[in-house]
Amino acid sequence: MQPWCCSALPSSSPSISRFISDHPSLSMLEKRCTNMSDLQKLHAHIIKTGLAKDTIAASRVLAFSATSPAGDINYAYSVFSQIQNPNLFTWNTIIRGFSQSSTPLRAISLFTDMLQSSPIEPQRLTYPSLFKAYAQLGLAHDGTQLHGRIIKLGLESDPFIRNTIIFMYATCGFLIEACRLFDVSNSDVVAWNSMITGLAKFGEIDQSRRLFDKMPKRSTISWNSMISGYVRNGNFKEAMDLFDEMQKEGIKPSGFTIVSLLNACSGLGALEQGEWLHTYIEKNEIETNSIVSTAIIDMYCKCGCVDKALQVFETISEKGLSCWNSMILGLAINGCGKEAIQFFSRLQSSGLRPDDVSFIGVLTACSHSGMVNEARKYFSAMKETYNIEPTVKHYSCMVDALGRAGLLEEAEEFIINMPENPDAIIWSSLLSACRKHGNSEMGKRAARQMIELDPSETCSYILLSNVYAAAGQFENAMDARLSMKEKQIKKEPGCSLVEVNGVVHEFVVGGRLHPQAREIHAVLDELSVMSKEIEHVQHGTIDGISS
Repeated sequence: MQPWCCSALPSSSPSISRFISDHPSLSMLEKRCTNMSDLQKLHAHIIKTGLAKDTIAASRVLAFSATSPAGDINYAYSVFSQIQNPNLFTWNTIIRGFSQSSTPLRAISLFTDMLQSSPIEPQRLTYPSLFKAYAQLGLAHDGTQLHGRIIKLGLESDPFIRNTIIFMYATCGFLIEACRLFDVSNSDVVAWNSMITGLAKFGEIDQSRRLFDKMPKRSTISWNSMISGYVRNGNFKEAMDLFDEMQKEGIKPSGFTIVSLLNACSGLGALEQGEWLHTYIEKNEIETNSIVSTAIIDMYCKCGCVDKALQVFETISEKGLSCWNSMILGLAINGCGKEAIQFFSRLQSSGLRPDDVSFIGVLTACSHSGMVNEARKYFSAMKETYNIEPTVKHYSCMVDALGRAGLLEEAEEFIINMPENPDAIIWSSLLSACRKHGNSEMGKRAARQMIELDPSETCSYILLSNVYAAAGQFENAMDARLSMKEKQIKKEPGCSLVEVNGVVHEFVVGGRLHPQAREIHAVLDELSVMSKEIEHVQHGTIDGISS
């Protein structure tokens, strides 16, 4: 039997398009093709039968490779390049594919090619992909030109186009422009979500919450955006409170929500709530991919439960690099330096290649455990063995390791010889080491560098004052404090968090905003009196014995 070929059809047949659409190869592409290997086999057959010359057939292959999660945008472009007269659908497909890829700039360049070299005019479905590409690139300023074209064409009222313009402006921080387009009374949930996300992202968290509260209808994405916005801005308690509201509304959280909440528990040190979330994941069979697993490990480590983090790690069948990195750093910050180094060795022999984050973990372990020689070895291996260029964070780890060990001159020399300008954190590490080891002269130099980088930062003045005090230079210590007062620099009040019966309580120095503040202070006063009485009894007994 001869292979089916489009040339077998009579050229005058009005049903040729229907025959091509119903061709077995194209039916298999839609129903059975799940990966690029399947597609390439079908595509080879389509080429062999001559069907590839037809725009409909080529468009089907293009659509899968360009827009399917299992596709390949580069393969899609090679298919597109072979189409002699691409129609509007093929242009829109390849532009959309690149707008969703890691190279969104290609979507914009293809649109330019379409305008300059094609007889096909872009239509309303062409533009949303372009605004998404500008959003991904962070080029809203350039996107304003396309917005102007939309206005001239009279398409600004199109809800699909308007939503993507709002998304572009909000994502890139052009919040005034986004607000001008956003209509509270006449916007769908997509526009609401874009505005909320854009205001979380650029620190306008209170305004974002006000907008969230006004939403006529909230989707899971709306809740996710608001919760992740709170976490991103360090408002961990507010994120957990909002999750309680979400549960009362009967909204089921997604894996994305759970990850944000686990990060909130990490920031709060809220172990009980973190354990509850872990149990929730298991009971509701939420997919524990690498991101979720890493968040669970990170939560247990930051809450001080290294054993549970290890249990989770060992149950993961396919351990991604992020899981290894989280475990190494978790062990390091919990004082398990030797175990962290052992895990780093396991990572090296696992078949995965350590990245820059892996080395931050192992260098932190060396620093916290006083293993200076090991730190030097790993720092050298980064570039020599793995061709990883050290960043400021790696240099900071090394300065911290040298400083903790009292090798202050070497630490200072290390900073001076850095290929890039050191930041305030690195000088802060050296300054802290100077305080610990009583080197006031070097401490002054480090503090001077910190003040030059950020004159309003309180840390440099306070650390310098502590350096002088540790060296017995109390007048100089007082001068450093007075300098803060003269420059009207105030230290942010300290804050502590404690979890009691699954509820996180926040306490600020001098603050009385806690709902049980009166009772708490009454107990503290009582404890203070009892302490003085005990001290008096002890002194009295000692005096009695000595007399």
